[in-house]
Amino acid sequence: MNSGDPDIKAPPNELGVLLRHWRDMRGTSQLDLSFNAGVSQRHISFIESGRSVPSRQMLMDIAQALDIPLRERNTLLLAAGYAPMYSEASWNSREMQSVTNALGRILRQHEPFPAVVMDRYWNVLMTNESAQRFFNCFVDMAARKEPRNMLHLLFDPDGMRPFVADWEGVAKSLIQRVYRESVGRVIDDQTRQLLAALLAYPDVQGGWKAQNVLSASSSAPTMPVIPIGFVKDDKVLNYFSMVTSVGTPQSVAAQELRIECMFPADDETEVRHLEMIKKLPDER
Repeated sequence: MNSGDPDIKAPPNELGVLLRHWRDMRGTSQLDLSFNAGVSQRHISFIESGRSVPSRQMLMDIAQALDIPLRERNTLLLAAGYAPMYSEASWNSREMQSVTNALGRILRQHEPFPAVVMDRYWNVLMTNESAQRFFNCFVDMAARKEPRNMLHLLFDPDGMRPFVADWEGVAKSLIQRVYRESVGRVIDDQTRQLLAALLAYPDVQGGWKAQNVLSASSSAPTMPVIPIGFVKDDKVLNYFSMVTSVGTPQSVAAQELRIECMFPADDETEVRHLEMIKKLPDER
């Protein structure tokens, strides 16, 4: 389990340290937290100083007010001497079957366009048939080790990178997405390692993570989204994506799953996409 910071540990007497850590992360004062959690400011002060241990319910009310992810809520519970509350079973465990079945239905319904299910670190867990066919139009996906990571696929010069139009702009926006879409806005150890690996690719600059890359696209200034283009046969296919997460999750895996569906951004791309994926069996 991870508290969201590599320097923060969680032995039983460290609840106050963890609570202060999360208040600092959220930029929340004791007074604001007391109002949002329905707990007196004095009580919060006592918890942080180690003079008081909250009840299990009070601790969860505080965690809810601070928007602490479920994995890290388990850490808080352990620090207070309570048993973890949220299952940390894997995404493909028996207890997750109803969720994974639903995800499978979404993937199938999105045919003939690509859709993938990823974990919090952008590792691909499930895909529909069109996603496999689409990426195989550009690279041999069977040659890439599993679990396949969507970010590495797009940053790798031996992966999709040579086929991404305006790759530098896309790469900047993807790094920003890692920060923006991290679960509970938590950049934990593994996310830091992922970012470090991305920044280690050729021609990737460390300053990208600090830049505002959400400016309007000059190629499509009137569109409501910024598309990502893929070059095939000297023509650009433009797509945009929609990201969905599980509503009201009650397990760590359910909270950390997300499904990304790609849509053609224009009529020409839709026609060429269908032609491209239909040709693949004959070309291979």
